[in-house]
Amino acid sequence: MANDWKERLGVVFSTNPDYQYETDKEVQATTLAPEKQNLKVWLDRLKGGRVATVVRGFVGSDEDLTTLGKELKKSCGVGGATKDGEIIIQGDHRDRVVELLTKAGYRSKRAGG
Repeated sequence: MANDWKERLGVVFSTNPDYQYETDKEVQATTLAPEKQNLKVWLDRLKGGRVATVVRGFVGSDEDLTTLGKELKKSCGVGGATKDGEIIIQGDHRDRVVELLTKAGYRSKRAGG
């Protein structure tokens, strides 16, 4: 058996020798097809008055979100991040991002901000 003591922190000891502790396994989100995605592109203000383009509404796995984020950042030629189910791109690139998402088959539109 693997050393899984970190997964069992906070568990009360059992005297039953046949007891098998079950850890909560995260269910991996299945990624919707691009044409079924409904993405919104926002403009957000960051600390220091900087602006960032934020893509919200992605339904899928973190790996697919990261891949899409990398493609958008590369196409816009800027940096950014993917976290909390959002893609954050430095600067105001809303029109370019909507254009790129539409070409990739995603349903997207500019939202408030």
